[in-house]
Amino acid sequence: MDRVKRKNITLWISRRSTTFSESFQATRFLAPLFLFVALFILLPVMGSFVDSLFLDVTFRQRKFVFFENFEQLFRDPAFWGAFRFTCLFALVSVPVETFLGLMIALVINERFPGRDLLRACVLIPWAIPATVSGRIFELIYNYSFGAANYLLEALLITEEPVNWLGTEMEAFFALVAADAWKTTPFCAIILLSGLSAIPEDLYQQARIDRANFAQRFFRLTLPLLKPVVIVVLIFRTIEALRIFDLVFVLTGGGPGGATNSLSLYAFGYFSAGDFGYASACSVVLFIVAFAFSWIFLKVGRFQREAI
Repeated sequence: MDRVKRKNITLWISRRSTTFSESFQATRFLAPLFLFVALFILLPVMGSFVDSLFLDVTFRQRKFVFFENFEQLFRDPAFWGAFRFTCLFALVSVPVETFLGLMIALVINERFPGRDLLRACVLIPWAIPATVSGRIFELIYNYSFGAANYLLEALLITEEPVNWLGTEMEAFFALVAADAWKTTPFCAIILLSGLSAIPEDLYQQARIDRANFAQRFFRLTLPLLKPVVIVVLIFRTIEALRIFDLVFVLTGGGPGGATNSLSLYAFGYFSAGDFGYASACSVVLFIVAFAFSWIFLKVGRFQREAI
């Protein structure tokens, strides 16, 4: 019996040492990544949080004020307006872009003449700088000679031009459409990589079993594509919450602050030299982005697939 116990103890120690050795080797390989994350992600986030606890204005002495910046932030109606617009923009634009990206990915994943050329063309909107695409859509939405109003009048949908950027509802959906045109290709390319990783043998077996397109999509493609969809949702949600350049170019936060995003709101205080208050707004934006990511991974119950 003692011999058996000693043997079991020896096996347990051997397994533990092997596990420790593998973990140590993995840590060595991941050390550069950890260092990069610490220097360029965690350190700036911690710096913003520390700065949010100070009255840091260019023309005044720096003073520790604890959570006064956050108290002032939460009492500001303009902040809550920016918060509402930012969250609503993410909740509307991200599903639209993910759905359109999935449809495009399904098309360009098929084999047909000119597929490679079409894949390259799909990337063009994403490759255009956001400020340039913002100027393009500024011309499209122009009240007097914009292509959007010309098309609506040509199709007899409306008799008078639509003030796309002059009213709250129209400006919101104008921004969603412009952002969808710009970033849907990103979703399509990421989802295409996930579709390409699905073995073709599974589809052949499904065809042998006489499964139609809808059955193959909902019972085969979509379950296997879940991890990639989660990645797309997280990336696009974070980017949508951080929207700045498109709003800055197209509406400037108007009309009447209706399309003012959190990034644009914080930028206004950074430009004015109130770094502590702007950092407080940036910290709130970080917490909101983290909360959305946590929701996708936890509440959506896709954490295992995403990992």
